[in-house]
Amino acid sequence: MPRFGYARVSSTDQDLAIQLAKLKAAGCEVIRSEKLSGKSADDRPELATVMQFLRAGDELVVVRLDRLGRSTRDVLNLVHDLDQRGASLRILDPEMTTGGDVGRIVVTVLGMVAEMERKFILERQRAGIEAAKAAGVYAGKGRPKSVAVEEVRRRHGAGEGPAAIARSLGISRTSVYRALGGSTDDRSSAPPIGSGLP
Repeated sequence: MPRFGYARVSSTDQDLAIQLAKLKAAGCEVIRSEKLSGKSADDRPELATVMQFLRAGDELVVVRLDRLGRSTRDVLNLVHDLDQRGASLRILDPEMTTGGDVGRIVVTVLGMVAEMERKFILERQRAGIEAAKAAGVYAGKGRPKSVAVEEVRRRHGAGEGPAAIARSLGISRTSVYRALGGSTDDRSSAPPIGSGLP
């Protein structure tokens, strides 16, 4: 069965090497890749190209379902297009194929879960950005440029744990430990974390 691989990352500074290596190891004869957002299937020319190659009996291979698309509708439309061509989809992580009815059901469920997870991530990012803005540490697009040390210490003194502080300010736990004067390599030397989560 001829296998065609498709790899995607969301931005130009991300690396495709791991996906490409896995697709080659899976026996893909042709691999197309791109560094573009997965918001819409219409904006991914390399995916459109690989879809044109597929014939009856062929298999489109992706490392993870979210590489194919962020929206359940997009993924299901692609699976439908593959069915119409007599081709199938294989996902390497977790290993499954749409070659049978059970595979199609599982892909549908995974697509819904992936879409929900993406929405949760975006909601957490928005909440972190709002908290960082309120604390005066948000520097526009991307990560905050600096950590408001006094704000971190104030929250910690009020009993908030490092994980909760990191989430609410949109910063890493490492930054929280630094602001508290503790070592990120030796958590035992970090200040007491109060009643919050570690």
